[in-house]
Amino acid sequence: MASPTDTPAIFAEWVAALEARHLTDLRVQEVTRALRALSSAYVERRGETVHRTLDSAGKRAAFALFYAPLHFLATYLVVRALGADTPAPRAILDIGCGTGAAGAAWAVAAGGTPSVTGIDRHPWTVDEAKRTYRDLGLNGRARQGDVARLPRMPPGTAVVAAYVLNELPAAVREPLEGRLIDAAGRGVRVLIIEPISRSVSPWWGSTASRMVAAGGRADEWRFPVDLPPLIQLLDKAAGLDHRELTVRSLYCSGLSG
Repeated sequence: MASPTDTPAIFAEWVAALEARHLTDLRVQEVTRALRALSSAYVERRGETVHRTLDSAGKRAAFALFYAPLHFLATYLVVRALGADTPAPRAILDIGCGTGAAGAAWAVAAGGTPSVTGIDRHPWTVDEAKRTYRDLGLNGRARQGDVARLPRMPPGTAVVAAYVLNELPAAVREPLEGRLIDAAGRGVRVLIIEPISRSVSPWWGSTASRMVAAGGRADEWRFPVDLPPLIQLLDKAAGLDHRELTVRSLYCSGLSG
């Protein structure tokens, strides 16, 4: 199990930059209220995705300041635990990239050498992802696009779908899963990360079976973490507890044999 000391130094610098930027015009109390609403919409589902609830500056700040760092940490620790950081992939595609945290985390874990491309349908998250790549010193770009349209990727590259498949209807998710499995068969590393809660992803068992049958692996992870002070404050104020990150993952190394 990874320890809190595994957190990269650049993570703290990135979070500090997020705080400085998103708290310029908002008070912490405003962000906390928005985080409660955002968390409620996500956990209770309410027929909406998180991206559809980014309808205020407070909610956007809460997503960037709270969920993005947690997604970065979870992805970074999973990548390290799986050994997916070595050898470094040449390029990483982050589908449903949000603010770019997951693809950036994989690139940072791999030494900062892979280029990153983020695809998301929300214009604000695309702009935020571009800023994420810049602030972390990565060669990255982001664009609006349909996450279900997976471009063909060459061997030696990687694709991550973090906290996105749970937002897709079965008619979209299942064909996308098939395309991800096909990509793994062509030598592309494939990583899927989702919350550990079964209520969020009731389809997980069948998807895991498909990935494992294709030569992948399914894991559940519990990582102790030391969160930056502001994230700890938001966590407590919103009635949450992230002293430990719990996630599940599916991974295909893209290697035969």
